[in-house]
Amino acid sequence: MLSAELKAFYRVAQLGSITQAAKKLGLSQPTVTTQIRNLESHYAVELFYRGGRRLTLSDEGVRLLPMVKALLQQEADIEFFLRNSGQGSGTLRIAATAPYYILDLVKAFRERLPQIEVAVDIGNSQQVLEALDEYRVDIAASSQLVEDPRLIRRILGADPLVLAVHRNHPLAKLEHVPLSALTGHCLLMREQGSTTRQLTEDLLANAGVSFGPLLEIGSRESIREAVLRGIGISIIARQEVPHDPQLRVLTIENAPQIPEYLYCLKERKNARLPAAFLGLAQEMAPA
Repeated sequence: MLSAELKAFYRVAQLGSITQAAKKLGLSQPTVTTQIRNLESHYAVELFYRGGRRLTLSDEGVRLLPMVKALLQQEADIEFFLRNSGQGSGTLRIAATAPYYILDLVKAFRERLPQIEVAVDIGNSQQVLEALDEYRVDIAASSQLVEDPRLIRRILGADPLVLAVHRNHPLAKLEHVPLSALTGHCLLMREQGSTTRQLTEDLLANAGVSFGPLLEIGSRESIREAVLRGIGISIIARQEVPHDPQLRVLTIENAPQIPEYLYCLKERKNARLPAAFLGLAQEMAPA
């Protein structure tokens, strides 16, 4: 019980919001609120100052936070140790921004070690790197370049950004699209934290192009469906565009390559399952 309440305290302290903490923990907002109140009432301590929408740590909360962080780190280390100790079993946890590169590795890994369970979560670059940093996954595949001495990095491949439009869209008659031609069109983009979105915004800003109404959609699958329905156009990685007669894929002026990197914490790179996965990635790396 105390473990759940301390996890709730840690997330709220990190984010300053019960709503955001609940989302991170996969719990309801009332549950997190109750956990914090139970902790405070049971020990007769005020851990947060309530004011407006954001919670601020009290003096007691500030002193408690590093102790809880150390405890949760120890719990993560124990869980990781147990998952990697058994010679004939175990679980490898992976987070990735897209399935295209990582699933080939997962397939080869499962063929080599069929007794090992593999869990793959898909999110944007910010989410998967955060999961790695917080020890919730062992391996992260992201299109975001991170220079961090705590991490090792391998490159999985690269893919050009292209423009996906419905076949009846006015731009569909073009093979190559100058950036100026995107002016005024409804652009479909991922949420903040997506590397593709950041690259798109930088590309258009550097070209002085102001697009039309922005429609933010939280998954690449939903963006593809929106393009198929003629709602807007989207700049996405080439591999993310499905083969569909209703879609046209157009090259873009000055389009950058969007890379995919594999990350692992250095302190965990020699553990049995991460080491096996990283070794396989090295074998399958592009020449």
